[in-house]
Amino acid sequence: MTWINPFYDLLFRYWEGDRSQRWQANLLIFVFIVALTAIELTRRNLLPESFNLPTNHFYAVKLVFEILLMIEVLGLVFNLAGSVANSMGKQFEIYSLILLRQSFKEFVNFAEPIEWAYVGNSVKFILSDTLGALLMFALVGVFYRMQKHRRITENAEELVNFVTTKKLIALLLLITFICVGLNDAWLWATRRDAYNFFDVFYTILVFSDILLVLISLRYNSTYSIVFRNSGFAVATILLRLAITAPPFINVGLGVAAVVLSIGLTFVYNSFLLNLPQSEAMYPIGEEAD
Repeated sequence: MTWINPFYDLLFRYWEGDRSQRWQANLLIFVFIVALTAIELTRRNLLPESFNLPTNHFYAVKLVFEILLMIEVLGLVFNLAGSVANSMGKQFEIYSLILLRQSFKEFVNFAEPIEWAYVGNSVKFILSDTLGALLMFALVGVFYRMQKHRRITENAEELVNFVTTKKLIALLLLITFICVGLNDAWLWATRRDAYNFFDVFYTILVFSDILLVLISLRYNSTYSIVFRNSGFAVATILLRLAITAPPFINVGLGVAAVVLSIGLTFVYNSFLLNLPQSEAMYPIGEEAD
């Protein structure tokens, strides 16, 4: 187990470093330009029909958003080793981007040049997803501002063990998501039906959240922490349902998940201000909670 912390920390420093941020941005720019070029060449019949490439330029935007979301997923995996609340916030960020991606998916169905007569019926779905993403963006800001982290235990050795366990789970999730992503890419490349990556992503997160709740009981079983972390697991389930929900309901479920988490945070902070004697043993701190 001694290898977990240095290996995870090495990956985390690289992922969050300036060099990594630059290559991520360069990758998105490169893919966007190449996709636009390939689509335009296809529209002009300059590429073989066997390539079976799309002819709508908005596919390039959709593709870039898919890659951006994959990058955000990896960022979430690394956040799992930190605060439970910050990890939950990252899930909301990703879902708000998924809503924006849904808007661009509607554009993919539009013929070029765009004419109102053919797009009018889709505008309500675009507005729903876009305004829903904006509302979640605002609520996530409220969620982050409300956070007051407390150490799950004052025992230094137990705290290290808890963080190490979360890092191990994060590494296992990283391997799992890479395998799922590669398999999804292979299915797409071989023209077979690919499953929705984010369906699988949030399903796995539900079980990992519940596992973290159970592990946290080893270090602190106070009511406020157990209830809050269990409530966050419910919020993840709502996000999982939102991904497969029809238009309008998907936005409602996403917003409900954030509102639930804000409510949990408000009540949890009230516990911190007025703790029963049995829960007053752990002070507020900056460590993982």
